[in-house]
Amino acid sequence: MKNIQLEILFKLRLSVARFGEMDGARWWNTQSILGRYVTLALSRGLPKTHHFAQARIAFAVAAQRCKEIYSRANICTLWDLPPEIEDRFNQKWHDWINEADLWDPVFNTIQNISGLDLPDLLLKLDLATHPQIEMVKKLNRSDEGTSVKIIESGSLDEHLLVMLAAGFSTGESVKPAVPYLPIDHVRL
Repeated sequence: MKNIQLEILFKLRLSVARFGEMDGARWWNTQSILGRYVTLALSRGLPKTHHFAQARIAFAVAAQRCKEIYSRANICTLWDLPPEIEDRFNQKWHDWINEADLWDPVFNTIQNISGLDLPDLLLKLDLATHPQIEMVKKLNRSDEGTSVKIIESGSLDEHLLVMLAAGFSTGESVKPAVPYLPIDHVRL
């Protein structure tokens, strides 16, 4: 867990949050909050931090929507990881804002996702590998269609984070399936 590159987690969350917006998969009620026009509007008032303001909004909405769809004790999702990771992630946020220019290419890529499915987006951003995408294709949604259990176990690392992100591709337009890991399958 200590070796998780938080930048990878940030990019995975950005990708899924953007893909799930109303102009994408329509999983949560944000309309292009990570898109080009909101970027243009916010950049006038928040020239250095607008991307990160957009990300905070998108992450909060996606996390809340996923909790509404599938919430159980003793699981972790892309939006709800163990406190140690979430604390490190939140502490790193200020460093990323100070390096905002370095993040522009990532934000620019996720603004223009039309024509891409989630696996293609993750591959385009070098966040997933083809074998990981093939593994995700073999996952099944729950009988209710609201979740997908990542059945792998081991240390919570980038691979499992990719599975939590790519697992969203098992959902359908307007019908997300929340990927999750049982805590007892994960070593921290």
